[in-house]
This record gives sequence, structure tokens and C-alpha cells, in this order.
Amino acid sequence: MANTKYIFVTGGVTSSLGKGIIAASLAKLLQARGYRTTIQKLDPYINVDPGTLNPYEHGECYVTDDGAETDLDLGHYERFLNVRTSQANNVTTGRIYQSVIEKERRGEFLGKTVQVVPHITNEIKERIQILGKSGDYDIVITEIGGTVGDIESLPYIEAVRQLLWELGDNNGIVIHLTLVPYLSAAGELKTKPTQHSVKTLMESGIKADILVCRTEHQISDEIKHKLALFCNVKREAVIQSIDASTIYDVPLLMQQEGLDTVVLERLALSDTEKPDLTTWNQFLERHKNPKNQVTIGLIGKYVELQDSYKSILEAFIHAGAENEVKVEVKSIHSEHILGKNMAEELKGLDGILVAPGFGERGIEGKIEAVQYARENKIPFLGICLGMQMAVIEFSRNVLGLADANSKEMDEKTPNPVINLMEEQKTVVNKGGTMRLGTWACHLEDNSLVKNVYSGKADISERHRHRYEFNNKYKDQITAAGLQASGINKDTGLVEIVELPKDIHPWFIGVQYHPEYKSTVANPHPLFVGFVKAALEHKKQ
Repeated sequence: MANTKYIFVTGGVTSSLGKGIIAASLAKLLQARGYRTTIQKLDPYINVDPGTLNPYEHGECYVTDDGAETDLDLGHYERFLNVRTSQANNVTTGRIYQSVIEKERRGEFLGKTVQVVPHITNEIKERIQILGKSGDYDIVITEIGGTVGDIESLPYIEAVRQLLWELGDNNGIVIHLTLVPYLSAAGELKTKPTQHSVKTLMESGIKADILVCRTEHQISDEIKHKLALFCNVKREAVIQSIDASTIYDVPLLMQQEGLDTVVLERLALSDTEKPDLTTWNQFLERHKNPKNQVTIGLIGKYVELQDSYKSILEAFIHAGAENEVKVEVKSIHSEHILGKNMAEELKGLDGILVAPGFGERGIEGKIEAVQYARENKIPFLGICLGMQMAVIEFSRNVLGLADANSKEMDEKTPNPVINLMEEQKTVVNKGGTMRLGTWACHLEDNSLVKNVYSGKADISERHRHRYEFNNKYKDQITAAGLQASGINKDTGLVEIVELPKDIHPWFIGVQYHPEYKSTVANPHPLFVGFVKAALEHKKQ
């Protein structure tokens, strides 16, 4: 019998049903019962990772402590569980095939013909079990990306079938997430799409143990009985997942439906210890009953797709709850605020966040937004590219270097206050070659940012960038009033810039991505401080 239990979450009928949220919610309930739980995502696309994907294509690229560029679902896992993920928590078809081909080139298959079965499926099974064999977890939840029946997903489904057989009874189960649509013309919910989806899964040799049914309307007992009968699951294993006002309600809704209880029964695990969700419920109470409201302008290049800034939006929810404030995020496209439109678009904001991004499109709008925040003393937070725009704006408009720019935007700029990092200058391949993962930062005494971090002198944060503050301009810039208040001692890299309190009430730019580390249990201090400053600005 295996020591670690495995749960596989598959999806049917349509994509974007929320497998990641269901997986994270179940993990939260199991964790709250004392089980050491983690989640991994298997993505069927052939990219090695989402690092080179356009945010419009795939939403944000999430970065782990160890420098993995991963699917945004890993952000949900960390925000719900408050447990760090790693390279092992996200596997793609590209990475699977890359590994198998490298083994073939090394001669590890002893002259055998390399095939999807068994070589690709064996590689998938190995990747699934890495976390389980570490000894760190009692339960590993594996989310299979895509929809059952997709060509891309077939090797993963076959690997799951094999692994369930190898693990034996009570050591692995399948949760199938599906859609029960409501036809307004008929005035009823329809079960046929779910039946077909389960049938497709069974044709691959896998029987769903539990059905989680996404729906906009309450599913009656009669429909649950019908689904159980025709999909060959027990009645109590038909779980309703109705639309919720916030994703943070989903663990409680799943608990009400008994999802965790059914899972523990199927895995032959003890159900005696009830979930301790005290902290979670306290967060929800503050989130749903704010005492104030602030409006933050999010100045970005990819605002048409909310998932492009998913971690930032969630970090505002955490920080808002911590301050008992509802944070209304106004997404503003940086290409649309140049010149006359800017003051109109930014008027009435309590705070301005200039978001991360790449490339020259929309850059001048970001720079003008920074200038507006600085001159009108509106609380400002710049993240990664946003921090670099703050340096450029200050260099142009305060230091007097009118042609200051980043070499990313203008290779021939005479004043490259933002320059390509030295170790990046020989890099040819784009994928996985940025400065990634956790890096240390020392906070200067008597700085605003050190106060934000509750007096800590040394912090570590996650990065994803190629360009950096050009230290050749450091003395000039700091002499003009923009403080370098956070430094990586090993490289000398300026990680944080800020304006002194006597010049601006709250103005901070950071080279790293604080949003990646914000969770329900531990809202990120920078976002908490930013929201607090926005509230103080509003009250003035």
C-alpha cells in the first residue's frame, strides 16, 4: 500500500470550469483536517513552460521560489494553502517530451523504439509521484489541464489509468468536474453533457469516483440521483458547485456538499478531525463586510484580460480584508491615457499601481501615470516594469535627463537609466533565462519600505526580469531625491526605490513581484501598506 494518497481532477464539457479552484478548495479542507496536502498541475500544451506566452494567450505567468515559470493555477494553490510550490508542481507536455528525448539521446532506452506508451506515460507517472515520494505530503492532488477527449490530454489520461491500477484500491481516486447547463428555453438543467463527458472518460479506462457539477442553478435531488445512476457513481458523490460571489467561498460550499468527507471515505482515511477554518472564516468576514472603500488605478498593457494580472487582483483582496477595506480596482490601459485623456482617467483615484509587463507598447502612458501620481501625491506602487518606469520618469522630469529611457524600449538611448542585466547580455534563448525565483534584498534604515516590512532588515522576494536599475546613474538619481532603499548585497542591484515622506506620502517601486507571495493567511505587507496609504489619502 502506498503511503501517499493521490487525487486526480479532470474536466469535461468545457474549459474554464474552475478545476484549479476546486482542487485548491479541496486541498484547503484536507489541510484544515491536518493532512499535509499539495497540488500539482499537468498542462497539455507543448510549450516547456508559459514563460514565453503572451499574457493575452494564457493569463499571467506565475513564478515560484525556485524560479519555475508556471501556470497561474499555482497562484491559487499557494493563496489557498499558504504552502510554497516548486518546479515539481507544474509539468507540461513540452517538459515531458524534452526529458524523454534527452534520455533517448543518452541511450537510456537500450535501443528500444520510443513510444507514447510506455515511455511518455512512464515519464508522466514519474512526475506525478515526485511530490508523493518526497515524504512531505499525505495527499497529492493532480489537476489535469484541458478537457477529457482532447487529443493533447490523452497521454495524461492513460498515465492516470495506469497509475490508479498500480496504486491499488483506496490509494487513488478521480474527481471529474463537469458542467450542468441551464437551458432557459426549456427552463431546466440538462444532464446529457455530463453523461457524455463521463462516458468519454470511461472509454479511456477511467471511472470517475466523484462528480463535481458546475451550475448556475441549484441541482435538485432528482437530478443528482439521475447523474449518479447514469454516471455510475454513488449518490453522495455527486457534488454541486454553484456559482459563488467570490472564489474564497468555494471551500465552504464544498464542505457543505461533503466533498472532503466523500474523498476521505474513498481514500480510507480518518474523518474524525473536523476542519479548522477559523482563520479562513475571519478573512471572509472582513472581506465581505468592509468598513471603507478605496479605488486603485491599475495601469497596465494587458487589462483586457483580467487573468493577466491575477495575482495582483487577489493580493488586493487579501490586503483589503486586512484593512477592512473594499478595494475597487479600476483597470486602465496605458495606451489610452496619453496627453489630455490622462487627467480624466486618473482623476479620483486613491492609489495608482503601475503594473509589470514587457516591450515598448504603452510605455509612455505608464510614465505619465507615474508623473501624475508623484506630482499629485497619490499613493504609488510600481512593480517590476512599473518600478523601472518610476526611475525613468524621475530621471526625465526631476533629474533633467529628458532622453532617459530603458534599453528595452530604446537600444540607442543616450541615458539608459534602465539597462540589460550583465549576465543577460550573452543570453540567446528566451525561455526560462530571465532572472527568476527568490532573491535577497537588504532594506535601508529609516526607509518607508523597512517600516512597511515591520522593521525587517532583510527580505527575499520573487523576480522575473532581464533589465535592471543602471548603477552608473545611482549617485545622480539618489542625490536628486529618489532613494535606493532596497539593495541586493551580492550583486549591488537596486531592488527598491522610494520618495522620502517629506516629498511624497507613499511612493514605492520594487523590481520584484510582491503579488506572488500574498496569501489569505499572509497578505503581502507592500499591498497592505499601499491600501492603508490609499485609505489615508481618501480621508484627507
